[in-house]
Amino acid sequence: MNPRGLCGLCLLLISTPQLSAAQYLGFDRNDYPGDQNLKVLRQTFSYAGYWLNNPPGENTNNWAGKRRTLASAGFGFLVLFNGRLENQLKRNPAALGKSDGAAAVEAAKREGFSARTIIFLDIEEGGRMAPAQRTYIYAWVDAVNSAGFRAGVYCSGIPVREDKNTTIITADDIRNNAQGRIIVYWVTNDVCPPSPGCSFSNLPKPTDSELDYVDVWQFVQSPRRPEFAAQCHNYNRDGNCYSPGIDPASKLHVDLNTAMSTDPSAGR
Repeated sequence: MNPRGLCGLCLLLISTPQLSAAQYLGFDRNDYPGDQNLKVLRQTFSYAGYWLNNPPGENTNNWAGKRRTLASAGFGFLVLFNGRLENQLKRNPAALGKSDGAAAVEAAKREGFSARTIIFLDIEEGGRMAPAQRTYIYAWVDAVNSAGFRAGVYCSGIPVREDKNTTIITADDIRNNAQGRIIVYWVTNDVCPPSPGCSFSNLPKPTDSELDYVDVWQFVQSPRRPEFAAQCHNYNRDGNCYSPGIDPASKLHVDLNTAMSTDPSAGR
């Protein structure tokens, strides 16, 4: 998600978008960007988010069947499975977590991802997780890990005020209640600062998210969320973030991620 040639290592360093000694930029979006746009996106990004099921709010998944195309274009992967909302967990969240974990593994295998690939559970709701949410999340994690894949979560890394005396971060809440489970963390925090906003230079490390245990940081969401990113003034005038070489008229906006690997899910 590296070409080899005349000067193996030299060519690799030239052809791979590298932010520093070990920082790499990736994008994610709900809709597949189109085969025709991969070449220009690869000039900026090392890896791409890859949905295994329908993304949030969508009735179809047009990423399905595109793993080989993306890998051939030189992309690594952030493999994603869209999880359940709290209002969908009123009955037997443990069973739902177990069955959704199994579905994520089967989808990953179908798409050509091998064992040990990290699959991230997309958790769209923030704040402190309700008991049913925790039950679902950990049942999903257990199902994925026991099947020979590795479980991760995509969740909020933004501190939110729970009451006048308490601030909670979703990632901390999940981690602190995981009871020793091995989970990889991909957090979103598009607040400026710590986010640099829609910037493609002097980019941050995952730990610049202000959480020292994360592997991936999503520091931009498109469109810009005013309730969080009001101080980010470098988005396009339409409120979205666009990669260099992409015409905003195309509406091919992206979310931006930073990781310490060109293939954060180890999915190549």
